[in-house]
Amino acid sequence: MSKRKVKDVHLPIGECITQVQHILRERFCCQQLPGRPEGLEAQYRHLLELLRRSAVQGESNSVLIVGPRGAGKTMLLQCVLRDLLQEKEAQKNLLQVHLNGLLQTDDRIALKEITRQLNLENVVGDKVFGSFAENLAFLLEALKKGDRSSSRPVLFVLDEFDLFAHHKNQTLLYNLFDVSQSAQTPVAVVGVTCRLDVLELLEKRVKSRFSHRQIHLLNSFGFPQYLQTVRTQLSLPDDFTDRGFAQDWNSSVQTLCEDKSVEEALQRHFNSSKDFRSLHMLLMLCLSRVSVSKPSIKAADLLDASRLCFCDAKVNMLHGLSILELCLIIAMKHLNDVYQGEPFNLQMVHNEFKKFLQRKSNSMYNFEQPVVMKAFEHLQQLELIRPVDGSSSKTQKEFQLMRLMLDHSQIMEALQKYPQCPTDIKQWAMSAFG
Repeated sequence: MSKRKVKDVHLPIGECITQVQHILRERFCCQQLPGRPEGLEAQYRHLLELLRRSAVQGESNSVLIVGPRGAGKTMLLQCVLRDLLQEKEAQKNLLQVHLNGLLQTDDRIALKEITRQLNLENVVGDKVFGSFAENLAFLLEALKKGDRSSSRPVLFVLDEFDLFAHHKNQTLLYNLFDVSQSAQTPVAVVGVTCRLDVLELLEKRVKSRFSHRQIHLLNSFGFPQYLQTVRTQLSLPDDFTDRGFAQDWNSSVQTLCEDKSVEEALQRHFNSSKDFRSLHMLLMLCLSRVSVSKPSIKAADLLDASRLCFCDAKVNMLHGLSILELCLIIAMKHLNDVYQGEPFNLQMVHNEFKKFLQRKSNSMYNFEQPVVMKAFEHLQQLELIRPVDGSSSKTQKEFQLMRLMLDHSQIMEALQKYPQCPTDIKQWAMSAFG
């Protein structure tokens, strides 16, 4: 009877849309881990077994998770830890330390963070250590106390592992791998990196203490699996409150994924990048168009979202330039055409701009030299132009050599979309040599 009641619940459309937004946004923002990582079953089993042996049996291990950004390395590790900590013994025993190479930029900072996460500040107290090595030795001694049966296993997760290899003498890595080989404290070291050549960065003494276990995530799935992922990511779960709405929504998702234009757009994304972050960004843009008046994602929504994802950031930047800055860009384009990409300076650009002004009867675009220089400097701040490598900083600003960081097609595309762009400027841009 209760099941039938749940099945027959009909919510107002506004409430259904709010629930859809909540469920899917949580999914796309990776706040909700999947039941099992799709396409990574073998890697999941390998890592889970490895960490279970450390957490439950007190076995020391070290492993590297290697793969491109957005391949699911962190998600894989989080799924493994979530499932591992459901086991009572692991939950009771395992200590975790999470370090990031972007935050812990040297071994001293990393050591303080380890001390904090292991709640050993009181043990260290006000002790003054003569050297870094002495401090590290004391902390490791605190970890090593007791035999294997009484020591709690410690899991060290080193995100951006390759950055730790740039620390002086690789002291932290050496000591962690060294402890992972000792018989006193069970330690598991998991490194997460996107560099395939990470082992080449390790010193010989560090490399010799590493187990050389590597788990690779290489996004080796094909387009049919990618399309299935899109379908899965957009579908509502079976336990959605309003079953009728969920069925209609999932049916519309199925229709969307079978649309030829949608398939072509998704193929383009797949060819560009297989990572799930860019896919989630695309789907989030689609989801933002769903409302009470438009309670499903249409093919046009996905195509518009795809165009937004692929839009050129530099072209968009050109839309916000002043008329003077746009004229300077066009003058630079002409100099590039005439001198076949040779570098230019402000004086040359200003002279080219003056040629354009001489053909004009009105003085609408007449600007003083300081104003032109200010506009030129603004273009440099936006990185639309940059100084030539090796050019002297002592050179006067107006004679410092620069290169244009835009190509012809980007400038022409920006001109077509520039709001209320004067016709004469468009004609000047299209003329062969200004």
